[in-house]
Amino acid sequence: MSDKRHRLPTLLALSATLLTVPLVMGYWGTVHPAFDSLAHFRVHLGALVVVLALPLLLVQGWRGIGLTAAVLGGAAVASVTALPAGEVHAEGEMGAARYRLLQLNLRYDNRTPREVLSLIGREQPDVVTLNEASSAWLPELELIEGAYPHRIVCQPPSPIGGVAILSRRPFLHPSRAQCFDRGSLAIATVNFGGAAVDIAAIHLGWPWPFEQAWQIDDVVPVLERLSSSAIAVGDLNAAPWSLTARRVAAAGGLTSAGNLGPTWLVRSAPDLLRRFAGLPIDNVFTKGRVVPIATRRLESVGSDHLPVLLEFAVRPEKEAAEVMQARIAGE
Repeated sequence: MSDKRHRLPTLLALSATLLTVPLVMGYWGTVHPAFDSLAHFRVHLGALVVVLALPLLLVQGWRGIGLTAAVLGGAAVASVTALPAGEVHAEGEMGAARYRLLQLNLRYDNRTPREVLSLIGREQPDVVTLNEASSAWLPELELIEGAYPHRIVCQPPSPIGGVAILSRRPFLHPSRAQCFDRGSLAIATVNFGGAAVDIAAIHLGWPWPFEQAWQIDDVVPVLERLSSSAIAVGDLNAAPWSLTARRVAAAGGLTSAGNLGPTWLVRSAPDLLRRFAGLPIDNVFTKGRVVPIATRRLESVGSDHLPVLLEFAVRPEKEAAEVMQARIAGE
């Protein structure tokens, strides 16, 4: 028993030290996509390092290692949890009208589609963006065509399905609404009270060693063509602090809404576990006259993803010009 007690600090220190390797490598996404894959698990790795390191603070001779590991793991977690989780702006910064956008990865084989439709009916968002809108979902989406007559549904050859944009508000130039990259990206310009805002629905593939690294190269040139006011949302299969998410933001001149909290975990996991232990891979970005007011995760509706609701306003054109001039003058 005594030998086991003496071996325990060694095992804790070794485990904590080994876990710091993928934790630190996750910051090297620009070197290779494999490192960016590790970045998505930054919170989980950092938390594990802290848990393993804390007992070492109570053992003489191991406190230095314990303190170093705990600080490193804690700093990694803090850097992520300190990210904004949606902005709230003063009334004076917003127009009178507020709008809502609901984003959801449907899960192509969702067994409870009516729960999704009920959620849309309760929340009544102005725009709905969807991922994995498979052929099985098409009859279900037709049931709400009366409420959301303006739509684009991308149908790639994959059985997983593509992205979709459904809107209560009319599309400007409907013929210009397009699907890109085999249905993983759709862009439509929506009229919000006379203001034109590009809506982009995105669904990226899994991180390295899967297709995400090369797919982002195909998506970036399209995002570069977004208009001066836009909202881009979707399941990036990437955390908001990852290089992949930063590339999406940079390509479109977008600003991330930050860490919305975990939105994905295996479908069999309880909703509570998904909210606290899942991965935050559903992202929201805005630019231009779009003023994000708040974002929040909604209840599970049978998918392995939680729905995300964005409330926003569209700044009047005159006010937007004044804000831009003020920023230029302050530079």
